[in-house]
Amino acid sequence: MKHNYTENALVQERAGELLSRELGWRVELAYNREELGECGTYGRQSYKDVLLERELREALPRLNPWITPDLTEMVLQDLKENSITTPLLEINEIKFRHLREGMKMLLRRGNKFKFDKHTVRLIDFEHPENNSFLALKAMWVQGEVYKRSIDIVCFVNGFPLVFVKLKKTKADVWDAYTRNYRDYCETIPQLFHFNAFIVLSNGLQSKVGTLGSRYKFFHEWKRLREGDEGSTSLETLLRGMCRKENLLDLVENFIIFDDSSGTPVKILAGNHQYLGVNAAVEAYVHRRELQGKLGVFWHTQGSGKSYSMVFLARKILRKFEGSPTIVVLTDRDVLKEQLSATFAGCDLLFGVCPKVFMAESGEDLYRSLTRNPSFIFTLIQNFNSDREPLTPDYDILIMSDEAYRSRYDIFAEQMRRWLPTASFISFTDTPR
Repeated sequence: MKHNYTENALVQERAGELLSRELGWRVELAYNREELGECGTYGRQSYKDVLLERELREALPRLNPWITPDLTEMVLQDLKENSITTPLLEINEIKFRHLREGMKMLLRRGNKFKFDKHTVRLIDFEHPENNSFLALKAMWVQGEVYKRSIDIVCFVNGFPLVFVKLKKTKADVWDAYTRNYRDYCETIPQLFHFNAFIVLSNGLQSKVGTLGSRYKFFHEWKRLREGDEGSTSLETLLRGMCRKENLLDLVENFIIFDDSSGTPVKILAGNHQYLGVNAAVEAYVHRRELQGKLGVFWHTQGSGKSYSMVFLARKILRKFEGSPTIVVLTDRDVLKEQLSATFAGCDLLFGVCPKVFMAESGEDLYRSLTRNPSFIFTLIQNFNSDREPLTPDYDILIMSDEAYRSRYDIFAEQMRRWLPTASFISFTDTPR
């Protein structure tokens, strides 16, 4: 069937077929077929709307059985509110926090002076089948002046999470970034309010990145498993990132906003980080059988070792019951300061000053380990004396930075004597 639009229909059709037949998405062609209005095709009142309210109205009672129609309307209004003076990335961070954490609402209880706090879930991360997954091809979006047709937008419960820009197979992916994606950010910015990540592809070569990132930070998604030969094709990227459980995992655990440098940036885990962190999480599940030896997480230089530590810590804190203490360990004060600043910048320290989580001496470290804080940042040199072994009723995870320098010496042996029930994982760059 011929469609009256200019993008490469063959690449688009193949992508749509993979999403539908293999990954189980509902895939529909919207180009010049969509009827607007509350009773229209997708319930959009106008082409300016990017939130599919009908999908969300159906999802909210499914995810929150207690929700009332009035509260549903309140949620919808809050989600649609934006300030025209707020930068796009800041809007995206606010909306993304709602998607991941839910929306905090106050409900009046009985009399007008008492309220109950409720969290309205927008996505069910534990049960993918409890969400709706809809991919629309060639959907029109109207800006203040210009109207654009988007190759593929992937919606979860009505939220446009994935933007896909496709080019002809002989076109350079760079062209999709410079001529198309950047134009869309200016002309139809509302499309990116809820965006998780951006895909640019000509079918054979594909790049994925985040809102606000320069092109050099868009990366390839080559492998579905460690040991795969690797492919830059759109099919490999979609299989790795848009499989329903993978997409929800990425949204929940592998996207962060880091303001540690003073300028907020949105970070999406690289392919190697996603596979490596999930392998480490699987090892953590079996930490008892492994006697706490979770392995070594190898990185090439400049491949995001600090962020891998952040992703692992976040996923463990979110997905496991209890309150583990995570000890971030290195052998230099400057690295300790850098790591604690990164964790704070990525909002892992609950808005508390990093100094609160630092142990500056052996005595301070031992005392902190008995108190079950969420984090401790310290030096391996602080395991510098004999102490009574600690066997607390909570988990302790040691995340050791630059393992090839600091792990296998007298301090490491002392550390194991202090913490006989702890789990250990090492992060390292390729030794020089």
